[in-house]
Amino acid sequence: MTKKPLGVTTKILIGLILGIITGIILYMLPASGFKSDVIINGAFLLVGQVFLRAIMMMVVPLVFISLVNGSAGMGDVKKLGRIGIRTVLFYLVTTAVAISIALSLASIVDPGVGLDLSNIVTKEPTINEGVPLVEVLIDMIPRNPIAAMSDGSMLQIIVFAVFMGVGLSAMGEKAKPIVNTFELLNDLMMKMVGYVMLLAPYGVFALIARTFATEGFDVMVPLAKYMLTVIAALIIHAIVTYGGMLKGFTGLSPIKFLKNFVPAISVAFSTASSGATLPVTMEIAEERLGVSKNIGSFTLPLGATINMDGTAIMQGVATIFIAQVYGVDLSFSAILTVILTATLASIGTAGVPGVGLIMLSMVLQSVGLPVEGIALIMGIDRILDMSRTAINITGDAVCTLIIAKAEGEFDQEVFDADNRETTVA
Repeated sequence: MTKKPLGVTTKILIGLILGIITGIILYMLPASGFKSDVIINGAFLLVGQVFLRAIMMMVVPLVFISLVNGSAGMGDVKKLGRIGIRTVLFYLVTTAVAISIALSLASIVDPGVGLDLSNIVTKEPTINEGVPLVEVLIDMIPRNPIAAMSDGSMLQIIVFAVFMGVGLSAMGEKAKPIVNTFELLNDLMMKMVGYVMLLAPYGVFALIARTFATEGFDVMVPLAKYMLTVIAALIIHAIVTYGGMLKGFTGLSPIKFLKNFVPAISVAFSTASSGATLPVTMEIAEERLGVSKNIGSFTLPLGATINMDGTAIMQGVATIFIAQVYGVDLSFSAILTVILTATLASIGTAGVPGVGLIMLSMVLQSVGLPVEGIALIMGIDRILDMSRTAINITGDAVCTLIIAKAEGEFDQEVFDADNRETTVA
């Protein structure tokens, strides 16, 4: 009987644990030139930075291509008119609310306070402190899209990519060859991301070992605070935002909704993939929530593509955490940039391993924070990934219920029924 090969997530977790053990052992050893120059600032620095460079290499092409694809696929939104506009607005607004909750909660909890890694960052973070809000908004429009890509100006890249995708969508069948090309390029990017993620266990090992070898046990408490802050923000968003909107717009019971929707949540939590959960979500919406097939078949696939509230929450908390770890004070304009970048980026976030990490590096780059901080949270990200996927599909279902109720395509009897079985496969 052949053993099943270890998955990337398991390998990353092993790399994290071995990195912590190795780093603590090195921390307790007496100082020496070999320990400092050859191991910590030699081998560990080399492997860690190669991995980070590989991630950063993927950011601009992945974001541009995936966003063009995402927005080019909005042809259905134009056809469905009112329903499409309502759905997209719901998803974008709740994503902005989600990351605002995350930033606010993280600013109160201060998860990164108590850990100072500014002494091992490879370059000095650059934050424009005095940029007025108007300038931030104006600067979203690139004078030269090619220069924006060259400079890594993420908000400008996002705006141009969405604009191009909308144009392709409006062109209809004439643009089909170009859209097909972008779909192939998107598949290529996913393949390349998969290759980069093969380096992740080794990169995480090197980066974490270097961190613990330098800082010792001081890393543990901030990491626990980060994880608990993300989970708390997810719960607040689910109860306050989703529960409030469901009750306010439909009058339906949030508790009854959750009871009906639990099978889909359990699949999302176990798979950590909105896309993999989509067939179950659509079945639950029709058979347990009382949503018509016409509504669910549009809003749910669209939500699985562009509604990433849980991911936005992680990005918000991680941004504050990493800024505090590296001793950077984020200005109001920087925080606004994080909100805008994470919200717009949610349109093109694909449901494959590693892309959320690259999207986080994009958000960090948009405000000049070092991507080295990602290594701290990669090892514990699996449980958070499972949790935020559950939140993502919950938001999809709440939006679908609200739209169905408004359009008169909701069956109250199905929603209220208690004695039905749904096959979850």
